Amino acid sequence: MTRCSISCVLILGCALGLASPTATVVRQETRGAKVALTFDDLPSHGPLPPGLTRLDVAASIIETLQKYKAPPIYGFINARQIDARPADGEVLRLWRAAGFPLGNHAFSHMDLHVNTAEAFEQDVLANEPMLQSLMGDRDWHWFRYPYLREGDTSEKYHAVRAALGRHKYRVAQVTLDFSDYAYNGPYARCLAAKDTAAIEWLKRSYVERATASLTRGQDAARAIFGRDISHVMLLHIGGFQTVMLPRLLDLLNEKGFVLTTLEDAQKDEAYAKVPQRQSNWNGTLLSQLRSGPPPAQPAPLATENLFEKLGRLCQ
Repeated sequence: MTRCSISCVLILGCALGLASPTATVVRQETRGAKVALTFDDLPSHGPLPPGLTRLDVAASIIETLQKYKAPPIYGFINARQIDARPADGEVLRLWRAAGFPLGNHAFSHMDLHVNTAEAFEQDVLANEPMLQSLMGDRDWHWFRYPYLREGDTSEKYHAVRAALGRHKYRVAQVTLDFSDYAYNGPYARCLAAKDTAAIEWLKRSYVERATASLTRGQDAARAIFGRDISHVMLLHIGGFQTVMLPRLLDLLNEKGFVLTTLEDAQKDEAYAKVPQRQSNWNGTLLSQLRSGPPPAQPAPLATENLFEKLGRLCQ
């Protein structure tokens, strides 16, 4: 694989007018709501922007996290991707070299809602050899459900939960999600088309949705628990994060959030609460726990309309 240094990645971003200005450090000593960042779909998600490799994308994300003095950030892997593209294994090694841990996101990113509990368990186990080889004596027994789908029936939900328990896994829940993954494809297309107006819209939309997600997550937590909780944010390792991760970290800082680890965030008692549902365990923990109508403000995130527009952009 052709390697590009981190400095090359950042220089490329500056040349395209896409790099963030000098980072404002998210200070760990600041009092505020805690949030753990997590990245899904390592080693790769979405099409690559022109001129970047998978290793470049990972290097840029890691460099940004280090610049903002982030604590160790979990990346959740699908090892089947490496079977198809062995060179992408360098992304996982780079992640570990930075001191960041890895967790299980199922070998093939299997959708539990369209598979049996038994097949899903085997897909989880198929991911373990890669985790063992990369994590050594570090504990890697954190599991993130693909698509945040935890079971479409009560039987399937409880069967998989029991299987994860037998294999000593803790579920890496999510409370903040704004579909960041949906921006990677349009960004790659618009960059190739040199459509600067479309790229600027993508940036604005990303920030708007991230901001709304923070507000909705805090409001939902207060409605359910009567207090602020420690949050876990879902992100994806993709090309648009090389552009927007600095802005997202600035936004978290502006909103008073303090970066923490996944382990620390899920020490919050909120994560011990079990959703009381009969079917369709789907989405963030807060969406599964919430009963009744959602808060009136802010307006719901228009995800379906967003996907339609993103799908048309720069085609």
